[in-house]
Amino acid sequence: MELVFLGYPGSGKGTQATLLSEIHKIPKISTGDILRAAVQAQTQLGVQAKKYMDRGELAPDQIMIGLVVQRINEPDSARGYILDGFPRTINQAHELDRVFLDLKKQLTAVISLEIEKKKVIERLTSRRVCENCGKLFNLTTEPPPASNRCDHCGGKIYQRSDDKPETVLHRMEVYEELTRPLKDYYGAQGKLLQIDGSLSIHKVHADIVKRLNELPGIS
Repeated sequence: MELVFLGYPGSGKGTQATLLSEIHKIPKISTGDILRAAVQAQTQLGVQAKKYMDRGELAPDQIMIGLVVQRINEPDSARGYILDGFPRTINQAHELDRVFLDLKKQLTAVISLEIEKKKVIERLTSRRVCENCGKLFNLTTEPPPASNRCDHCGGKIYQRSDDKPETVLHRMEVYEELTRPLKDYYGAQGKLLQIDGSLSIHKVHADIVKRLNELPGIS
């Protein structure tokens, strides 16, 4: 099973991809996680990528494509994988199609989480994260401890630079311009599954599982 998740930043793609990853025992491949790890390690790629991330812009295609191709060729991806955050442009989608052709594989489905822009902005600007373990908090629904230390590992809790209001608004604009056209692209291929992402995590997950199980050859 090879899946792609689409949706605004903060629409819940990572959460839902993780749940499916655990069920099907296939890796969730998040380009955001890969990039943030590179930034934290201050690798050459990380230093370059941080300039784009801090502005709420997408990293260049050549960086993203290289990372993804390398990752899906690792042994744990042999049975399938879930792409979270890739492709983000039509050019990346074309390149992914070429990769699938070379690997003699087919994309199973593209899951698009549909949610209002206003709600996404509220989610992202309220989000906080542990700098050590990556645990997420939300000032509205799951506020961090008063100590501002993670109750899981004790790490410092902070707001990511790409979750600040001005950056969030720019990320939304970038999505509208570059990523939203992918819905038409994959819709024309008959691969698009549109899911209401404004519901609870469990309800969204149940809807995704139901839609996937309706596809031929899925068990």
